[in-house]
Amino acid sequence: MKNSVSFCVLAMDEDFQCDIALQIHFTLIQSFCFDNDISIVRVSDTQRVAEIVGDKAQLEDAHCVLITNPAEGSWEDPALEKLHLFCEESRNVNDWVPEIVLPER
Repeated sequence: MKNSVSFCVLAMDEDFQCDIALQIHFTLIQSFCFDNDISIVRVSDTQRVAEIVGDKAQLEDAHCVLITNPAEGSWEDPALEKLHLFCEESRNVNDWVPEIVLPER
């Protein structure tokens, strides 16, 4: 079975409002995710995302992280299920890209 994307994490920093290219990039990613039933969450700490992903050297590339579903039963993971339900509830109140706060180390 092929890996499939479960979630998209978009990391926005203080430069996001000034970066038109990044805004267009995010709009295209969001459109793709909506069309393919991929839940999206937004975070406001690109440095923390880079720490979690483990690639501090390429911080500018940590704006979009895709979380894949390697196995058919992966939705049984309580953390993935909780995040998916959060996204679904947010969409029900027209919050299409909810923001989450990443925990400190």
